[in-house]
Amino acid sequence: MVEPAARRPHMPGYGILGADEGGGLLPWSWAEARLVGSRDYWVATVGADGAPHVMPVWGIWADGHGWFSSSPQSRKSRNIAGDQRVVITSDAPSQPVVVQGIAERVHDDGAIADFTHRVNEKYESDLAVSFFTANATFRVRPRVVFGLDEADFTGTPTRWEFDGGR
Repeated sequence: MVEPAARRPHMPGYGILGADEGGGLLPWSWAEARLVGSRDYWVATVGADGAPHVMPVWGIWADGHGWFSSSPQSRKSRNIAGDQRVVITSDAPSQPVVVQGIAERVHDDGAIADFTHRVNEKYESDLAVSFFTANATFRVRPRVVFGLDEADFTGTPTRWEFDGGR
C-alpha cells in the first residue's frame, strides 16, 4: 500500500492549530498502530432508505485494509450489497481513528484462510475457515482517514487521503 498523503483537515470554529501555530500532523504509523491494536471496531453502513446502521465487530487491520465478517443476511451485509461505502472506527475514543472506505466482499479462499488465522490469533479463538466462507467476509479499502490524540486536541487532528479519496 502506498503511504497516504497527510494534511490538516479544514475545521473552522474548532480552534485547530495550523502547522505554523504549533500544530503537528500525526504520522500514518500512529494511525495504523491504533487500527492494528484496536480490540474491536465499529462499522457504519447506510441502508437503501438512507437509514444509518452502526454495529461493533471483531476484525483486523492488515496490509493496509480493514477486515471483518458478518452473516450474509445481516443488515450490514445487505447495506453493503447496496452501497459499498462504510466507516470503520477504532475502539479508543481518546485516540480515535476513523476510516471512510469502500467494502468489498472477499471470495478468495486463500485470503479468507489468512483472515481466519489472524482473527484466531488476535482473539485467541479457534474458528474454522468454513465459518468465514459460509458468512460474508469484507475487506475495506480506505479512502479518507481521520485521527487525533485527545491529549493534544487542537494540535493533532490529521486527515490522510488515499487514491480515490474524497
